[in-house]
Amino acid sequence: MTESSSMERLDPPNAADEAGMLAAWLDFHRKTLAVKCAGLTAEQLRKRSVAPSSLTLLGLLRHLAEVEHYWYQVVLLGGDDISLYCEADRDGDFNDVDTADPDEAFATWRRQIELAEQAVAGLPLDTVGRKQRRNGDVTLRWIQVHMIEEYARHNGHADLLREAVDGVTGE
Repeated sequence: MTESSSMERLDPPNAADEAGMLAAWLDFHRKTLAVKCAGLTAEQLRKRSVAPSSLTLLGLLRHLAEVEHYWYQVVLLGGDDISLYCEADRDGDFNDVDTADPDEAFATWRRQIELAEQAVAGLPLDTVGRKQRRNGDVTLRWIQVHMIEEYARHNGHADLLREAVDGVTGE
């Protein structure tokens, strides 16, 4: 079960134009999450961290699918702001993992990444999203930087979760 090396992770280049550098770092962090989840059973992916936190690797994966959807499909492209997992619970992506299907979660996450990559293809970083955030315009540059930050922060959580599951560290 779980994500394999189908998402080969490459170090970002030491030199590139801004759009290329941002895309490379985002790709690196997306694939780091896949590495953190690789080789685990459904039960291991659902294992919660210490109380009172509800964090799990599966929850992080579902959350990042939601984040991909929100920033690229909703803010950038102006699509409907719908939850992929649970409209009734704002944190359903994290909280409702006890019976969640990891294969479905991986497929949804990968699909949202594909849609995000399609959304940004050929767009200049100064492109303004079609929906405002907190009553202000948001550029593609801001979204790309934010997504790198979002993944980097949650990959830190994933490091700790993975170590608690089976002792694997690094990467």
